[in-house]
Amino acid sequence: MKWSRGVHHLEELARRCDTPSPVPMLPVTALWVFGDLLGEPQDLTRVDVAVVVDLPADDVAWLDLPRGASHWAQAVRLREPLFACYRSAARPVWNHRISRPALIWDADGVRESTLAALHDGLGSTVRTDAPTPSDLRSQLDAELATSLRALRRQHRTYDDKRWAPGKLEPFADSLWRATDGYLDLLDAR
Repeated sequence: MKWSRGVHHLEELARRCDTPSPVPMLPVTALWVFGDLLGEPQDLTRVDVAVVVDLPADDVAWLDLPRGASHWAQAVRLREPLFACYRSAARPVWNHRISRPALIWDADGVRESTLAALHDGLGSTVRTDAPTPSDLRSQLDAELATSLRALRRQHRTYDDKRWAPGKLEPFADSLWRATDGYLDLLDAR
């Protein structure tokens, strides 16, 4: 996809975020961009965004979907080429994968200056500062503990539903996401 098209998709999502939340159970408070769109203009395969939600950190494990995320994503038309990571407002948005993100939208509205910088290929000028190595380490430790709790919770849920009537896919998918997030954090640490 062309650079300008990637920025367009991001801008459209930001404008949709700047309206009342269509899913009350998922209070979205901010939208950040990270990854290739903050670098030099080039053809893109995807646009990575971090969706910050006002939920406790334990309800938003790394790479997992908080309750209501699928409905919210469908309501705001968040789909390819946009890829979302959900983050709790109780923690910093950055981690080992979300490096020096740029704020696109929050309660104060769409950040027009950030979008303008992205249009001009100047994403590096609107990025946040990098965390210190000790801050990153602390963040990884906290997220790893959260992720392990989520993995255990999803494992229990899967085990409870394993032989029950009904589809197992939603529970298996949740268990896979929790496992993927835990292993990703474990590798990063």
